[in-house]
Amino acid sequence: MSPAATTCTTPSGLGARLAARLSMRLAARLLAAAAPSVAVFIGVVAANVAQAQTAAPFPSKPVRFVVPYPPGGPLDQVARALADKLREPLGQPVVVENRAGAGGNIGADFVAKSAPDGQTIVMGAVATHAINPSLFPKMPYDANRDFTPVIRVASVPNVLVFNPQTQERLKIGSVRDLLDYARAHPGQLNFASGGNGSAGHLAGELFKAMGRVSMVHIPYNGAAPAQLGLMAGQTDLMFDNLASAAPQVRAGKLKAVAVTTAQRSTFFPELPTVAESGLPGFDINTWFGVFAPAGTPPAIVQRLHAEFARALASSDIRERLARLGAEPAPLTPEEFARFVRAEQEKYARVVKASGARVD
Repeated sequence: MSPAATTCTTPSGLGARLAARLSMRLAARLLAAAAPSVAVFIGVVAANVAQAQTAAPFPSKPVRFVVPYPPGGPLDQVARALADKLREPLGQPVVVENRAGAGGNIGADFVAKSAPDGQTIVMGAVATHAINPSLFPKMPYDANRDFTPVIRVASVPNVLVFNPQTQERLKIGSVRDLLDYARAHPGQLNFASGGNGSAGHLAGELFKAMGRVSMVHIPYNGAAPAQLGLMAGQTDLMFDNLASAAPQVRAGKLKAVAVTTAQRSTFFPELPTVAESGLPGFDINTWFGVFAPAGTPPAIVQRLHAEFARALASSDIRERLARLGAEPAPLTPEEFARFVRAEQEKYARVVKASGARVD
């Protein structure tokens, strides 16, 4: 038998065993090298599966829309109109819930302490998020730390109005006339408001501070009684909400002199601003907007913002706001947060200067 033949007839069992050992060693080395990557891959897959299993869709149930004031007011009316508008795109009812008391603090505090899942939100306002932190010696919530701004909804100008007989008797037809008279007769004019620390009160205090004049504040138990007192001649003037003052101005029961915002109102374009008619830099208004609890996921905040912004752009909501003397004023969550902080700083100065306090 030739050498070649001898080589070919080497026992096959030995070759097979050797190949098997080599294959097992190679496989073990390959598995050892790949183990970390495999573990990471399995971990990522497991985490994604767990997240998909535990993450609930938004909204998963009816959304609670808290209004921290009694039913029937401007905020309540706007909230209910928006709630109806959001029902279809959100796929869940939006239920307006009135939780009034303590200048809006009770309702706002309820939302601040709610779960940060977007299912409970509040229609906050200049009082709950800008004025009250300086007005109340002890607050149940932190207006910045405990909330996530979603969107500013609207802005409502205040308007400087007079009792018509008083205006005619004193010959005050403009802001400049008012400043001149008040400086010549310190403490002889008085102004009404809906209460100590109300938006109308602080507008008057800002006017006094910027105009360097002295007027006596007459607080009433609410804006409506204050307006009635003004029309009855109990007081001389008032910084009233444009929405509530407009019907009386049109009826001739009140005399409007100027709006308090930096720009003229589209509802009374003939009325000058306080700033342009004698007191440069004067700018104050009533605003309201939507807040969610702090820690609400950004994706949910953006979803809520988009739906509210879309609703505010609709013609029926704009018409509803117009009937209240309000103008849509949407801001992004980031813009709204900066705006609120600036408002807090402004009102902190006004409250300190006025000495206003609510126990």
